Amino acid sequence: MFDNGDDMAEPVARRSKLADLADCPVVDTPPGDVPAHGAPRPVDAEEGRVRAARREFAVLLGEFRRTAVLVPLDSNGDLWSAEQNGVRWICAFSDEEALAGFALARGDGGREWTYRTVLGARLLDVMVPLLPGPAGVALDAGSVEGGMLFPPVAGIVPEAVAVDLGGTR
Repeated sequence: MFDNGDDMAEPVARRSKLADLADCPVVDTPPGDVPAHGAPRPVDAEEGRVRAARREFAVLLGEFRRTAVLVPLDSNGDLWSAEQNGVRWICAFSDEEALAGFALARGDGGREWTYRTVLGARLLDVMVPLLPGPAGVALDAGSVEGGMLFPPVAGIVPEAVAVDLGGTR
């Protein structure tokens, strides 16, 4: 006899182990810095803020990678980008309102903006490597709420096209 599962309880929402790790108190155990009793040293306030900011950015990056964004096309039908200080930035927008705000800020509100919807991960993993030189993604450039930059560094774009920051982490 087959059971269609009507008598089964609703699935329980489970918390990710990664979420549990993110909520753990921040401690550090650099090599050779473990006290005799074996407990890790507590992290100072500044280091804790830096780690919290990195976790927050990692969450935003993950969200961006899973989200479809709007990328305007130039007159040749290519993804619209801009160069700033030697870095090529693909301009992406979270929605039509953000794109319209950008167009108005540029004084181009009267023209039609053609765009393509692209998954954030595809922009970072596929489109950025196709551009010459260092490249990243600028999300919601010119936004009143503030945009977000995803620069060409390891952990954001493929390592083969990432800019070497000389060991800065």
